[in-house]
Order: sequence, then structure tokens, then C-alpha cells
Amino acid sequence: MNTAIGSQASREIAIAAPSLAVRLKPLAMKLRSGLLNLAPLTVMLVVIGAVWQVATDHAGAGLPSPTKIWADSHELILHPFYDHGGLDKGLGLHLFASLQRVALGFTLSAIVGVALGMLVGTSALAMRGLDPIFQVLRTVPPLAWLPLSLAAFRDAQPSAIFVIFITAIWPVIINTAVGVRNVPQDYRNVAKVIQLRGPKFFSKIVLPSAAPNIFTGLRIGIGLSWLAIVAAEMLIGGVGIGFFIWDAWNSSNISDIVVALIYVGLVGFCLDRLVALAGRFAARGTSIT
Repeated sequence: MNTAIGSQASREIAIAAPSLAVRLKPLAMKLRSGLLNLAPLTVMLVVIGAVWQVATDHAGAGLPSPTKIWADSHELILHPFYDHGGLDKGLGLHLFASLQRVALGFTLSAIVGVALGMLVGTSALAMRGLDPIFQVLRTVPPLAWLPLSLAAFRDAQPSAIFVIFITAIWPVIINTAVGVRNVPQDYRNVAKVIQLRGPKFFSKIVLPSAAPNIFTGLRIGIGLSWLAIVAAEMLIGGVGIGFFIWDAWNSSNISDIVVALIYVGLVGFCLDRLVALAGRFAARGTSIT
């Protein structure tokens, strides 16, 4: 009997083994594909690091080498959330403060920008009246707004948020207006046939059709927001990644500046990817890259 039971168990294992292999094959293929996609990036990072090390690893070099950056700033890298009181905080807390300002300013620019873009895209009268003003104001550099915002709000925090808002709103308005004006005529004809008007026309026809353009504007806007807050914080001070970079420069901590710039780049990339992901979800199958 024991022999029969053992033979049956062996047969079950033999049957299950190919089935398990079939289930694991797609996972293995995805893992292999991911590793192959990462290989060029890994090689480039190694090459850049090696060239950087060779070019800067000597006395009198203006920039620190990667090994010197690690020696000078490894505590900053390994412990980004320390808080010693006042402005003596880790990079993680400075980034969090900057992200809070960006979240508020960008959200306001997205709401107002999409609304104004819809208005300009649907109304020829609004287009003639507002578009020239938008085209002039969008060419004003972001930091040029900072003195006016400080004079108006008399406080650094709302001034920084306003700079983010005024920087990010223009690409949102322009891309939204373009998306609305480019709604296919066939869609408009269908809306007329089924008598879609007012809010339903916008929610069922205009918004889905214009979504790729809207999220293109939002992606540009979030990138500009991140650029603007770093520059603004260098001038207004307080907790924030821009202030951290400027304070490190005043203290001649070049290694800390390099680390901060790497953090800034990674966070900016993540913000862009998040907006792109939201765009793919909202567009429901339309192409947003």
C-alpha cells in the first residue's frame, strides 16, 4: 500500500511540475526583459561614474569625485529624515516641504488652467480676448513674479505657492484649449444626434477627447513647478530643497549640493511619471507617453 501511495504522489508531482513551470515562464520572461532593459542604463551609469572619478580625483579639482561625495555626505544620504531643530534638517524633510508647496500650487494651476483652457477652446470671443494676454504673460520668467508676490502676500509661503501657480498654469491653459479645439467633428455630430448638451457634452465628448492634450499640459506644468520652487526657495529661505542647496553653497559643501541635485532630479522624474500614469488612467486607452 505504501508503494502505491508513493507512486501516486510521484505521478502528482510529475504532473504538477510542468504546470508550475508553465506558470513561472511568463514571470521569468518579464524578469529577463526587465534586466535587459536596465543593462544599458547600468552600463552608462558605470561609465559616467568612472569618467567622473578619473576627471576629479586629483588635487585642485573644482568638483568632488564620487568617492569624495560619499566620504563627505554619506550621513546625509543614509539618514535623510533627521531633525536637529530649526533649519538643520535632512534632505528628506526639505524635499517634503518643497513637495507640499508644489502640490498646492500645481493643484490650483491645474483647476484654474483646465477651466480657462476649456473657456478659450470653446468660445471664439474668449479666444480673441484672453489668448493674447496669456501669450504675453507666459513669457515672463517665473522668478520675475516673486517680488510682486512678496509685495502682495507679505509672506514667503504664499509667495512661493503663487510662483508655482503662475509658472505651471500657462502650459495647462494652452494644451487644454488646443485639445478642446481639436475635438473631432464626428464626435460633435454624434453629440448633436443624441442631443448631448451642456455639462453632459463636456463630460462625455470634450473631456475624453481632450484628455491627452490636457495631461500633456499637466506634465509640462509639474516639471515647471518643480523647477520654479527650487529657484524660489533659494531666494525666500526657510525649509525647502532650494534653501538647502543655497545654504550648502554658502557653507562650501559642494558634495551636499551634488547629492541634493541628484535627489531633485529623481523627485522630478517621479512627479512626471505620476502625472503620466494618471493621464493613462484618465484617457482610458488613448496614447500618452
